[in-house]
Amino acid sequence: MQNTVRQRRLAREIRSLRDAAGWTTTEAAQHLSWSKSRLNRLETGVAKATEQDVAEICDVYKVAESVRTALFQLVRDGTRRGWWTAYSDVFAGSYVGLEDEASLIKEWGVQLVPGLLQTEDYAREIISTGLGNGDAEQVYRRVMARMARKTLLGRPNPPRLHAVLDEAVLHRPIGGPEVMREQLRALTIAARRPNVTIQVLPFGVGVHAGMDGSFILLEYTDPADDVAYVAGTAGDVYVENPEHVTRYKVSFERICNAALAPDASQAMIAAAMKE
Repeated sequence: MQNTVRQRRLAREIRSLRDAAGWTTTEAAQHLSWSKSRLNRLETGVAKATEQDVAEICDVYKVAESVRTALFQLVRDGTRRGWWTAYSDVFAGSYVGLEDEASLIKEWGVQLVPGLLQTEDYAREIISTGLGNGDAEQVYRRVMARMARKTLLGRPNPPRLHAVLDEAVLHRPIGGPEVMREQLRALTIAARRPNVTIQVLPFGVGVHAGMDGSFILLEYTDPADDVAYVAGTAGDVYVENPEHVTRYKVSFERICNAALAPDASQAMIAAAMKE
């Protein structure tokens, strides 16, 4: 899985250049004097292409200068350090880098408030429990990393966030009444942002399209880059196949249609806050 959308896009462009040249992977590798596996790794994004790799490809495929320049820029942008590198001890996977470049984030939450909407105390309770009430410094680092993630929604030209929460999320007493009350209040405040939409799926709906569990959709200006993400105890799953991503999009739309409208959802959150 690529660390950034730009790196994934670069892999796709390298593959497209070979297709345009009319060569098979074997033929292209021979022209490049590379092994077939090396070219496959670059085209699938398993390996990150360097500027030297791109220069050789452009020479052999006889690529126009404007395309060459654009590809070099993708290489440079793809290796750019993001804010999350300061928390490399916390963020081990690709998700945060992908989230940072998304234009639209869609999240279906069954158990918890989405990370981008969590308060510090709510996040601390979840993280501490997940670590087995472990090392205080480790808990602190993870909480601060999650709070740093939240700044994504308030930066210039922020992504849009559309979160749908199961009603159970509003009633699960994480951290006690005061922590929960503050978390619900934070949801009502977040929903006032022009780039945030929050809906609640009430218990009364019964069976629905989100029964298989939580997931996140990361969408970009180019739909070919869209990714579905599912976190799990056995490891995180990134879904990139366009057909499979579309299935998640359809499921999310069905969940939205079954959920309360944003205004009615805010009323339900406010009522839960008073309990």
